[in-house]
Amino acid sequence: MTSDNNASRRQFVNGMLAGALASCVTRGAFGAESRAIKAIAADKGILFGSSVGAGRPGTLAGSFNDPRYLEILKTECSILVPENELKSYVIAAERDRYNFEPGDRIAEFAKTNGLKLRGHNLLWNRAEYTPKWLIEWFGAQNAQEGERWLREYIQKVCTHYGDQIHSWDVVNETVEPKTGEIRETPFTRVLGFDALRIAYEAARESAPHAQLVYNDYMSWGAEDEKHRTGVLRLLQQFKARKVPVDALGIQSHLGSGAGQHREWKAFVDEVVAMGYRLLITEFDISDKDVSGDLKARDTRVAAVARDYLDMMFSYRQLDQVLCWGMVDKYSWLQRFSPRADKAPLRPDPYDDLYQPKLLREAIAAALMSARRR
Repeated sequence: MTSDNNASRRQFVNGMLAGALASCVTRGAFGAESRAIKAIAADKGILFGSSVGAGRPGTLAGSFNDPRYLEILKTECSILVPENELKSYVIAAERDRYNFEPGDRIAEFAKTNGLKLRGHNLLWNRAEYTPKWLIEWFGAQNAQEGERWLREYIQKVCTHYGDQIHSWDVVNETVEPKTGEIRETPFTRVLGFDALRIAYEAARESAPHAQLVYNDYMSWGAEDEKHRTGVLRLLQQFKARKVPVDALGIQSHLGSGAGQHREWKAFVDEVVAMGYRLLITEFDISDKDVSGDLKARDTRVAAVARDYLDMMFSYRQLDQVLCWGMVDKYSWLQRFSPRADKAPLRPDPYDDLYQPKLLREAIAAALMSARRR
C-alpha cells in the first residue's frame, strides 16, 4: 500500500467517522449497530472483552468498585481479564503467603455473570514488576532451586483458578524493545532461556485446558522494528525447542499516528505462518498528541481504531479482542502518559459519563465487517 493510498484511506475514514459522530449526537444512539459488542463479535466467532481492576494504593480507584462500570462489562463483554490482580506483585507480595483475594473477587463476578476469564500473567519477566523479596531470594539460588520455585508458583496459581481461566498470558514482555533480546532478570540470570520454557511447561501441566499465550507490546510504529524482530526470534525459538506456546498476545496500545501497514502485515504474516493463534489483549488508543476539540480527538482515535482493526480482523487466527478498559477515567494512560494540556485522555470506548463514543462505533463497525472465524 502506497503512502498516497494510506493518506486517502485515512481521509476517507476520518470523514466517515465525523459524519457518524454528528448522526449519533442527533439520534442519541450509535447507528451502525445498537446491539452489544459481544453479540456482534459472537456472530463472527470472536470473543470481545475488557480489563477490570480493583485498584492499587496511590492510584485511581479501581473500576471493579464502580457499579456503572460493571454494568457496561455485563452488557458489552463476553470475556474479562484482571488488570493486576493475578500478577506476582499481588499474589506473591509476601514471601510466605499467597494473596488470591483480589483475583477471586473478579473471578467470582465473571462466573456469576457468565463471562469467560483470561489470566494475566504468570511470569512478567521484568524486575521492576517483581516483588523485591523474590528478586533478592531468586538471585541467591541455583538453577535447581529457581526452577522448583517457578514450577511451584505456577502450579499453585493455575490450579487455584482451574478450568475457569480460558487463556493465560504465561510470559509477559520478555523482549527488550531497544535491542530485541530477551530481558536480563533474576529469572534469566539463574535459568537462562529455560525460565521461559519452564513457565510454559508448568502452565501446560497445571492448566492443560487453557490457551497459553506470549504477550508483548510491540506495535506497528516505525520505532518498534527491533522489538518486532525480537518477538519473531523468540517465537521461532519456542517452535524450535518445542515450548508449548499456542498464541501471540498483541497488546495494541496504539498512538494517534499512522501505522506501518506493510511492515506490520509482514510481521503478523510471519507469526501466523509459524502456526500461532492471535489475540488483541490490551487495546486502547491514546489521544495524547491529538489537538482540537473533543470531536476532533474522538474522530482521530476512531479512525486509527478502524484502520488497525480492519487489518487485524483479516486474520482468521484472531478470535479474541480485549480493551484495556472501557471507561476513560479508569485508563492507566491517565497517569502513565498524560496530555501536555492536562486534559483527560479519551482512549476507551466510553467517556467519563459512561456514554459510548466513536471508538465504540469503530470497534462495532470493524467487527461487522470481519469475516466469520
